[in-house]
Amino acid sequence: MVNSKQKPFDEILKITKGEKKHFLVGCSECATICKSGGREQLLEMERLLRQAGKKITGLVVLKLACHDLNTKVSLKHYAEEIKLADSILSFACGVGTQTVQEFVEKIVHPCVNTLFVGHIKRFGEFEERCVMCGECILDQTAGICVYARCPKGLVNGPCGGAKDGKCEVNSEIECIWQLIYERLKKAKSLNKIPFPLNPRDYTKIVSPRQLKINVTSLKTKGSRK
Repeated sequence: MVNSKQKPFDEILKITKGEKKHFLVGCSECATICKSGGREQLLEMERLLRQAGKKITGLVVLKLACHDLNTKVSLKHYAEEIKLADSILSFACGVGTQTVQEFVEKIVHPCVNTLFVGHIKRFGEFEERCVMCGECILDQTAGICVYARCPKGLVNGPCGGAKDGKCEVNSEIECIWQLIYERLKKAKSLNKIPFPLNPRDYTKIVSPRQLKINVTSLKTKGSRK
């Protein structure tokens, strides 16, 4: 999931300086789980903005804000409320915010900072687990992403600075190469360590990236009995 954190309220007031009326947009997916842009957070933000002398023309929690069609249809239902606003305040991730901007003529202010693609460790606690490198090597590193979880991004073994199994860069986290070793040892697969791994191919993350799927083909396959 995409992890995000709401900007400080003072910063939101700063970026909306000179504007009096706002329409609020959240997301029912990642932003709701992260408690940065769900309905509860939008209602609280409405309260705070009203106290600061602002007027809220309306709000909506979009179902998957990053989905073009869903967002376009939903925003059409709030055309009048959006028209009355000086700007849109988006509490969806960076992708969701850009999607909203595609379908409105008003300025859309991002009110959360998009952090990383993460793992839900437990309720309210998230960890970065993937950097979307475009060439997954998890099968070679015991299911642990060295790019996301090693502060130095070391691909071919530990740096040698770990102490008592803890990372020398951040002593609060475990050395992921120690974790990889222990996991392979437990699986009796130490002999399968594929060193040296190939250097990371950065050409696979040249932006902007796109993914196009043959939807017609998928529907046809799904309809077969």
